[in-house]
Amino acid sequence: MNYTKIRQLNKLYFNYRDISRAFRISLGSSRVAATRLVKSGDLTRIKRNFYVLSQKWNSSSLEERFILANLIQVPSYISLMTALSYYEATTQVQRDFIESVVYYRTKLVEVMDSSFNYSKINRKLYFGFVKLKGFFIATAEKAFLDAFYLKSLRKYNFDITSVDFNKLNMKLIVSMAGKYPLLTRKLLLKYGYLKKA
Repeated sequence: MNYTKIRQLNKLYFNYRDISRAFRISLGSSRVAATRLVKSGDLTRIKRNFYVLSQKWNSSSLEERFILANLIQVPSYISLMTALSYYEATTQVQRDFIESVVYYRTKLVEVMDSSFNYSKINRKLYFGFVKLKGFFIATAEKAFLDAFYLKSLRKYNFDITSVDFNKLNMKLIVSMAGKYPLLTRKLLLKYGYLKKA
């Protein structure tokens, strides 16, 4: 099997149909080909019918991994410390650990040397993200609030001391905080990010 045909696809990720077209084989044969290419180490399986060239995976940028994170779980957006780190709003840098938010199921996906962690939040709180460079990511303020929300539920270990508040718009945080549960607002009040009415 000519591996160069796959490399010529020049895509970040691809599926059985792409393999079928590259090798001019049936979809059934492309599934077998994908399995063989994974075993040979030429392909990395991200999830069912979702592959990346291993060479491409090893040299992928952080932004490309964010795109993959969005695609592993749809819908989702990058958030929490990963987003804060991306905006340089924290001194904590998480290598090979990408955090996202979803509204249906908490999940951890391991791919080669990286972990993709998906934390569930209330569907009503699924807002406050933007699309940058092909991926969805929380604003810095929303990532901060998502972390506080999960911390208030005792589902997230949030190192607040690592946050650079000069990189955050506190007025936006106060404005969005009203949409979060009382438990989260009480915790924000306790740490001094909200004022008593």
